[in-house]
Amino acid sequence: MTERLPPQANGSANLADILERVLDKGVVIAGDIRVNLLDIELLTIKLRLVVASVDKAREMGIDWWESDPALSSGARRRELGEENARLRARVAELEQEEQREEEPR
Repeated sequence: MTERLPPQANGSANLADILERVLDKGVVIAGDIRVNLLDIELLTIKLRLVVASVDKAREMGIDWWESDPALSSGARRRELGEENARLRARVAELEQEEQREEEPR
């Protein structure tokens, strides 16, 4: 007589295998939703969903999270550095204008 695993343990092992495959290979789900009224298109929603590991996404050329300040601390630092440089340039410009106005004529 063979001993069988409870359905939950066996099911979770299958789920783990499926998740590993999905993350390794990647899955793309695409769909469009259109709302028409009397043959007039009122709304179109294009849905694109990619489920993959970070490494697989990079292989596919998808790396938008690296430049999104809300998702990447490096991108946030770059954004703050650029803002800082713009502000410093503006302050220098204003100081030069002030010096020119103070010069005797």
